[in-house]
Amino acid sequence: MGQSLAKIVVHLIFSTKDPLPVLTPAVRGELNAYMVGILRELDSPAILANSVADHTHSLFVLSKNVALAKAVEEVKKGASKWLKTKGAEFAGFHWQNGYGGFSVSESSVGAVKRYIADQEEHHRHKTFQDEFRAFLQRYGVEFDERYVWD
Repeated sequence: MGQSLAKIVVHLIFSTKDPLPVLTPAVRGELNAYMVGILRELDSPAILANSVADHTHSLFVLSKNVALAKAVEEVKKGASKWLKTKGAEFAGFHWQNGYGGFSVSESSVGAVKRYIADQEEHHRHKTFQDEFRAFLQRYGVEFDERYVWD
């Protein structure tokens, strides 16, 4: 085969440091758009990005030429720098060190989009920590609770 072809859809989740509820409604829309732009620059087009007070979800098609860790690094670094320009309340802003990256089958993209779009409603009933634990368990990811949160 002369051509390399791939379609890897990723559901990316990461939180603010400690996870503090510092992502105000006033910046979330712009933050989501900024992260979409970073992914576009990485040739990893976003399907949807949505944030709540203490974490963010992105659904995107990972470029065949970019490692997931590099994409996450660029999104977090760029978004952090951008947030720090949005006012004194963000001067000390940091994302958590880690992230969750989960593969999404083409047949599940619609359901994941709805899930990401409904984050505000979803988190009226479930904390970020409970949500993230459920993802880890559903995907069979072994983890040590002592090292998941920072």
